[in-house]
Amino acid sequence: MNLLTNQYSFITMAVVFTLVAGLILLTNKPKWNDYLAFGVIILGLVAAWSILHPRQTPLMEDAKKVQAMIGNGTPVLLEFQSPY
Repeated sequence: MNLLTNQYSFITMAVVFTLVAGLILLTNKPKWNDYLAFGVIILGLVAAWSILHPRQTPLMEDAKKVQAMIGNGTPVLLEFQSPY
C-alpha cells in the first residue's frame, strides 16, 4: 500500500481533495454555481495531472545512442531520474 501512495501521491491527494470539495459544495441544496465550482476544481486537477505527470525521455530505451553521445568531443549532462 505504501508503494501505491508513494508513486501515485498526486492521484491520492486529488481524490481526497475532490471528495472534500464535493462534500462541501454539493451538500445542502447545491445551485448551478456550486456545480460550476466543482467542475472547475476537477478540470484544474486534470490539467495539473496532464502537465505534471512523469514521462519517459526520448533516449530512455536507446543506450547505444547515449553512449555514442558521451565522449564525442562535446560536454554531455546526464540526469538520472526516477519516473515517480
